[in-house]
Amino acid sequence: MAFNTSGDSDGVLSEINITPLVDVMLVLLVAFIVTAPAMSNAVHVNLPKTAATAPPNDIKAVTISLDAQGLVYLNRELIAQEAVEPQLRSLKAENAELTLNLQADDTVPYGSVAKVMAAIERAGVSRLSVLTNPN
Repeated sequence: MAFNTSGDSDGVLSEINITPLVDVMLVLLVAFIVTAPAMSNAVHVNLPKTAATAPPNDIKAVTISLDAQGLVYLNRELIAQEAVEPQLRSLKAENAELTLNLQADDTVPYGSVAKVMAAIERAGVSRLSVLTNPN
């Protein structure tokens, strides 16, 4: 609000200063511009459908499978989930270039697959292919 400083006291100027209003509006505009992309970055994932990729190499790979009940198979032989790491360590000792193919039923909880992958990593295997059904 502005006042008339001359000796004339009966004329009061009543104008709104819009500069602070414009400043606040610009700050809000910048805040919305910055936060709007973060609010709409939702990732929707449908696993295990993938695009067709090149098949695994012809190298004889060891296959680890998890069926719908969460049972673990090493080259089609049923093993306990706790035995994955020791068995892979012994296979790794025999073949330093050990290659693994991991396949899991799409109804298996992710936690079970993550536990098997952690056992693979602890066993020192660095060549891992996760097999999916190309659709």
